[in-house]
Amino acid sequence: MELLFILAFGLMVGAAAYLLMSRNLLRMLLGLLVLSNAANLSIFINGRMGSGQPPIVPAGETFLAAGANPLPQALILTAIVISFALVVYTMVLFHHANRRLGTMDPEAMRSAEPEVGEPDRKEAR
Repeated sequence: MELLFILAFGLMVGAAAYLLMSRNLLRMLLGLLVLSNAANLSIFINGRMGSGQPPIVPAGETFLAAGANPLPQALILTAIVISFALVVYTMVLFHHANRRLGTMDPEAMRSAEPEVGEPDRKEAR
């Protein structure tokens, strides 16, 4: 079962790398989302998946050896919230850039750079 999750993790990282190297901002955003989900899957894989007993310690005991580790679950939940906030912020940023510049191509978003052959401000003085 772990092998299946490891293969899924590798496939997700590969797909995220492919999408992040795209020249479309929407595909880059999807790559960021897939990469954050791959990171969550890696935390899930490393968090001892095989345990089926809930992490509830009975009265009188101090340690539950066979219980599931709640820390990876808490980390994944936190990571999901953070990645959702990051994706929403990035989506709003890309939307405003698209409305202002009229393109989703990052190579065409060079409004702050001087045109080729245009002198610098230091040279123009």
